[in-house]
Amino acid sequence: MSAVAAALLALAACGPQETVSTTPKADRSQSAGTEAEPKKDATVGDTLTLKGMEDGEQLDVTLKKWLPTAEGADEFNVPEDGKRWAAAQFELVNTGTKVYSDSPSNGAQAADSQGQRFDAYFGEIAAGPAMSSDVSLPKGEKALGWIVFEVPENSKITKVQFAMNSGFSDQTAQWSVK
Repeated sequence: MSAVAAALLALAACGPQETVSTTPKADRSQSAGTEAEPKKDATVGDTLTLKGMEDGEQLDVTLKKWLPTAEGADEFNVPEDGKRWAAAQFELVNTGTKVYSDSPSNGAQAADSQGQRFDAYFGEIAAGPAMSSDVSLPKGEKALGWIVFEVPENSKITKVQFAMNSGFSDQTAQWSVK
């Protein structure tokens, strides 16, 4: 092996490692001075902090609500035969120093108990407004909206994930759902 090839292999091995965060931020409602045992897996209502691909990109992401079965907003918004819609309501707060600009649904996935993964689906649900497909958040601002997943009727969704930069960032947030 040439010295150049060896150097390239060494550099590739030193690249950033992808991480999946499941530990929620500390409960802000706790009294000062008391510490609670941190939860091992984030669930509905928990906030996870993610960093993006560029310096200054950071979000606090909260899975506000989870609907294992979501109803369409009208008779035209329905899942395909043999499928149902599940939906996650996310709140994104820009805690970084740069403007967060992305299509959040590109970085969202749902996973079932069999290990199948499902990308976001464009559908309007009765529960409320969809997450915008073009979010631009200055520092300190937030976005709230539903992201829909079309899944097989018998699929048991157990995890929901979110990643910045249309899913290409090195960090992924993950919540357990029922």
